[in-house]
Amino acid sequence: MNSPILEYIYQYTGIDPAYFIFALAFLVVVLIILIIVMLCKSKKLKKRLEAFLEGKDAKSLESMLLSCMVKVENADKTNKEIQQRMDLLQRVQRMTYQKMGMVKYDAFREMSGELSYALALLDQEENGFVINSVYANEGNYSYIKEIKHGECEILLSEDEKRALIKAKGHE
Repeated sequence: MNSPILEYIYQYTGIDPAYFIFALAFLVVVLIILIIVMLCKSKKLKKRLEAFLEGKDAKSLESMLLSCMVKVENADKTNKEIQQRMDLLQRVQRMTYQKMGMVKYDAFREMSGELSYALALLDQEENGFVINSVYANEGNYSYIKEIKHGECEILLSEDEKRALIKAKGHE
């Protein structure tokens, strides 16, 4: 068999043209195998797509997507409401008294039972007050002192200082 193409290949490459033919035949077989594999995968994917598009109980894909979109919108609305409530609670929490320190003591030596007390109430920023209630035979006297950022402008008694330290959490 005298073919000008085969002679041209042999002349310029020096390789027997039969090797080129075998290589091409092998390449064709590999490509046919790959085409068969791709067709099988395509068939499986087509079946899955048809099953997905049918939906459950003959529900259409469109109605299922619309239902999901409505649920997402409702969830977004609920999340916004929850976030607003949380913001309100955080604002209220900053103003509430969260820290407490109480010290009971005997105001006078002749009385026992620790009937007097100093009570410190502070918020998150350590603003609040100290109440000092002194019990005596003649009566009960109460004093209140304002606390700003953990400090008092008025001189505190030792018991009031201890109550304030407890409220700050340093004891």
